[in-house]
Amino acid sequence: MKKIAFCVLAFISISCSELQQVVNQLPQGPGGLSQLDIANGLKEALDNGIDKQVTKLTAVDGFYKNELVKILLPQELQKVDKGLRDIGLSKLADEGLKVLNRAAEDAVKEATPIFVDAVKQMTFNDAKNILMGDNRAATSYLESTTSSALYSKFNPVIKNSFSKVGADKVWANIITKYNSIPFVNQVNPDLTDYTTNKAMEGVFKMIAIEEGNIRTQLSSRTSDLLKRVFALQDNK
Repeated sequence: MKKIAFCVLAFISISCSELQQVVNQLPQGPGGLSQLDIANGLKEALDNGIDKQVTKLTAVDGFYKNELVKILLPQELQKVDKGLRDIGLSKLADEGLKVLNRAAEDAVKEATPIFVDAVKQMTFNDAKNILMGDNRAATSYLESTTSSALYSKFNPVIKNSFSKVGADKVWANIITKYNSIPFVNQVNPDLTDYTTNKAMEGVFKMIAIEEGNIRTQLSSRTSDLLKRVFALQDNK
């Protein structure tokens, strides 16, 4: 598999000495491309990935109107949604879904620096393995090695975000109204846990999209430096 394309996720955070070790192993590029050029191109690619993909999630409707990452109700609450709509409370059901996504949008905005900090745990050996990996190697590495730490960071941000966007009050109202419907089994879901996991899933999904774009699409190489650097992988 092509080796260079998305070691960029490792280069956001490994030390300068480790970065130099990695780029020292890369071939000299066409047109006198230096090792510093290669390193800068990789950093630029990562910056583009964050700007184009992850930051989309922080905008209003970044989750709610993005079908790739939109947070839907967990299975336990699908019956809540149906029960509310059956008694004429469709507007309340819609609002409940929207505020879950609003909380995720707000949380990703606050938690992106935490995510970047977690990536700093990458080692030089990790970076080498990513260089030799498949099209999703960097994303898979992040999922397997940082999910636990990220959860512990994201969860309180999500909890605070629920309060900030009013999701806690909306869902308290929803659950109260649903549980008051005769003959239903009462529910009390942990929406903070659920939304935390879905927010993380959305971040990883968007990173994977940009990883694939940079590996395969010339149009994603938006500067002369990116074109020259990633021409190296095309010749692998």
